[in-house]
Amino acid sequence: MRILLSNDDGYFAPGLAALAEALSKLAEIVVVAPERDRSGASNSLTLDRPLLVRRSHNGFLYVNGTPTDCVHLAVTGLLDAMPDMVISGINHGANMGDDTIYSGTVAAATEGFLLGIPSIAMSLASKSAGNYATAARVACELFERYRDHPIASALLLNVNVPDVPYDQLEGTEVTRLGRRHKAEAVIKSTNPRGETVYWVGAAGDAQDAGAGTDFHAIAHRKVSVTPLQIDLTQYASLDQVRDWLVETVHV
Repeated sequence: MRILLSNDDGYFAPGLAALAEALSKLAEIVVVAPERDRSGASNSLTLDRPLLVRRSHNGFLYVNGTPTDCVHLAVTGLLDAMPDMVISGINHGANMGDDTIYSGTVAAATEGFLLGIPSIAMSLASKSAGNYATAARVACELFERYRDHPIASALLLNVNVPDVPYDQLEGTEVTRLGRRHKAEAVIKSTNPRGETVYWVGAAGDAQDAGAGTDFHAIAHRKVSVTPLQIDLTQYASLDQVRDWLVETVHV
């Protein structure tokens, strides 16, 4: 089997290297990743300029674009054969709850899914990022499980792994996305030219972090596996919006 690897931290990121090393023992690996850190790029595609693809000293291909660009290019013309799976990561830091909307790591996996390929986003839930080997081992286990027991439904998984040695994990839990409080205020400062600049504030603390959420699983040293979907339709509101439109027209 062939696995396409990508990320949002850049082709030089240690999490990507750990993932490639571990998975290369199980399958053919091809890496197409951004040339620099593109964290927070979400599902953006570069449409206003051409993209370049270069090869690093270790064989990784890197693109001067977004994580979505990388997977899209790879699948729609760069590779000579369709990959059997897309795995994105290992991200330096968690991608839980609302983070998934902004995450380039999740976006790379989402692009694979949209192109018809089973996809997994892998993140190490830590700021220190000391145990990439743990997350890499979890990724290998998930790949082997899918290889040996394919799931019937389309596969897009968001996986967060506690930053602990593998033998300190307390299991794996299938979770839903939690929710955060609103982000902290922007940080205002002045650059050397005297211009006012703003840094986007940090993500807020978890608001919905009860049992069953990704936040709860990570807090209890469990691997969080969340199945994601792309359909953003709020079905419960369809009738309400229809009625609202009809009432508005007749006012």
